[in-house]
Amino acid sequence: MTEPSSYLGATADAYDAVAVLYADFVRDSLDELPLDRAVLAAFAELARSAGAGPVAELGCGPGYMTAHLRDLGLDAFGIDLSPVMIDLARQTYPGLRFDVGSMDALDLADDTLHGIVSWYSVIHTPPRHIPSYFSEFQRVLAPDGHLLLAFFESEGEPVGAFDHKVVTAYRWPVDELAELAGKAGFTEVGRMLREPREGERFRRGHLLMRMG
Repeated sequence: MTEPSSYLGATADAYDAVAVLYADFVRDSLDELPLDRAVLAAFAELARSAGAGPVAELGCGPGYMTAHLRDLGLDAFGIDLSPVMIDLARQTYPGLRFDVGSMDALDLADDTLHGIVSWYSVIHTPPRHIPSYFSEFQRVLAPDGHLLLAFFESEGEPVGAFDHKVVTAYRWPVDELAELAGKAGFTEVGRMLREPREGERFRRGHLLMRMG
């Protein structure tokens, strides 16, 4: 990146500080989310149809989603900014690969991934940086690769920050996020908007895209 990346350090430090509590909170979170599981299953089917290549969960946290992707038949591994999160993921899922790294500068060769899942991980990225993230995703994905984004949807409001419980995050209009991904070379396959459940504040957005 060409400008200070202090938000990356702040995000890593914030998740390091709450890693154990966060891992306990999210571990079984998919059990009561049938629509989320359906989107993940659709992504997995598309990724499998492209072959047996690797799939990366970017911003994997304590690894529960990477493990779910593995259970869906994918060759999945995880990358996260937070060293403490990565340590927890390795301890909990010793059969899976987890690496410390940043989504904006992936230590991966061009065209090596068949899929990317960003499950509420780009939410902490200031909006001006999102295009560079999508460009990096485009670089490492194979021509037939797929991308799944999960995020907080803005419900008709412009993109804006909110007081996420861990560190500052942003809500996005689904059309605007899809347009930015399109400019980076992605084509939308489908989208799912889910209304907030009890205890949730915001609508959840999901975008499923493919290269080209």
